[in-house]
Amino acid sequence: MVRQGTSGVGLFLLLTFALSSVFYALIIATGHLGGAKGMYVTGLMWCPGVAALLTCRLRGEGPARLGWRWGEWRWPWLAYVVPLGYAAVAYVIIWSTGLGGFGNTEFVSSMGKALGWASVPVWLNTVGYFVLLGTAGMVRSMSTALGEEIGWRGFLAPALVARLGFTGGALATGAIWGVWHLPILLFADYNAGTPWWFAMSCFMVLVLSSSMMMTWLRLRSGSLWPAVVMHASHNLFIQSFFTPITESRGAITPYAIDEFGFVVPLAMAVVAVMFWLKRDAADKDGAMVLG
Repeated sequence: MVRQGTSGVGLFLLLTFALSSVFYALIIATGHLGGAKGMYVTGLMWCPGVAALLTCRLRGEGPARLGWRWGEWRWPWLAYVVPLGYAAVAYVIIWSTGLGGFGNTEFVSSMGKALGWASVPVWLNTVGYFVLLGTAGMVRSMSTALGEEIGWRGFLAPALVARLGFTGGALATGAIWGVWHLPILLFADYNAGTPWWFAMSCFMVLVLSSSMMMTWLRLRSGSLWPAVVMHASHNLFIQSFFTPITESRGAITPYAIDEFGFVVPLAMAVVAVMFWLKRDAADKDGAMVLG
């Protein structure tokens, strides 16, 4: 059992935003997330994790409070399939209503070239890419998600839940997490092409919903790893498959797709409510984690 006190939150946030400011500046200077071949974003995503480790070190605490143990396998598996499920539902709605189309020809062609399977049927390219993405791609995605989750769900969420309760702690963590993204949303190209106020509104619904789910998983499992898996699965399937394979159907499409359109956040909000309705189980298990 690890006692998670609420102290150290201020220091953690100070270190997180101080470290992040370096990468904010570098990303904004280039104007896009691909700056330095994506290494600026990788650095930014590791700032919360480094800040959490430094906070523990400066306070004389061991890293055990961050939830390093793997725990039961059912929780990482649940964390893997939940984003795939809500993303699939959201994009089926988008494709079936004409808000976007399935089968972006440019993306499908690029998949074939990347795989070296340009002469095989399109469906085989798509299936092959999807399988590789969901297996080998998860390793790479988890390597960056881990940096954030050591901080957000390893350190911050349990500390805020201890003070505010499950609902308040999950929402407060999500709000801070969302604010942390704002500099690159407002001043770089972390957007799907909609006005900043629309993108920001949709994104905040998304991160609050995601925080509710990942905080629940963190407390139920006693481990940060389900949150890492869920974060990686979300980024991977939405950013690398569902959004790029969706073809534009006019000016409405950017308002519907990705993390900055309205469909995915609404689908996530529904799932988050389902997790919230089972909050008593998280509170019970979380009491053991929080000491």
